[in-house]
Amino acid sequence: MATKQEFDFSVDLLRAILWQYNGATNLQSLLKKKQAWYDLQQTEFWRNWVRDVFDIRTANEFGLSVWAIILGLSTSLIVPPTNKKGFGFGQFHYNFNRGNFNSKSSSVVGLTLEQKRILLRLRYFNLIGRPTIPQINRMLKSVLADEGSVYVLDGNDMSFVTYVFGFRPNSTLQLILQQKDVLPRPAGVGVKFVISTRVAFGFGPLRFNFNRGTFGA
Repeated sequence: MATKQEFDFSVDLLRAILWQYNGATNLQSLLKKKQAWYDLQQTEFWRNWVRDVFDIRTANEFGLSVWAIILGLSTSLIVPPTNKKGFGFGQFHYNFNRGNFNSKSSSVVGLTLEQKRILLRLRYFNLIGRPTIPQINRMLKSVLADEGSVYVLDGNDMSFVTYVFGFRPNSTLQLILQQKDVLPRPAGVGVKFVISTRVAFGFGPLRFNFNRGTFGA
């Protein structure tokens, strides 16, 4: 992921005092008060702006709304109606005591702050990043590190790249991946998902699960 440039927002007003005014206590006092105002109203303002808006990794709700407009991506998800027979009342008590309530119409699901960050960071990399396997894996390690292990494999035939999840994504993350075309891959190449939570027999310096499992693909 690209790193953000560090800026120095501080303003040193006392540097403007000429040496012949070093003994002017009233002028010194006024400039010190003005310096305190600048420290609060300018320096702190811009630091907060970088944290809350400019840096997508730490942006708040307002900042992520700005990023959503810039990246042209809605941060809401549409949940389609289900055809499964749900828990119900009425004359026949369909599926009574054996299911959940059901919805006959689609609904909109809002994302949490962290889920919005994941969605927008994936979209950002998809637009500006190089979709090579090493670059994508570095991005996944940065964006989804708190969720669990995720990596991408190249089929070497320009048909699909395969995203392998070492954890079971929650329902919201699954909806994000299904509805939003944000996972990077080379142009004209499709995407597949594999959920592999089983620890496999392996070689290597750490010998994960050695002598206690089967080979994993």
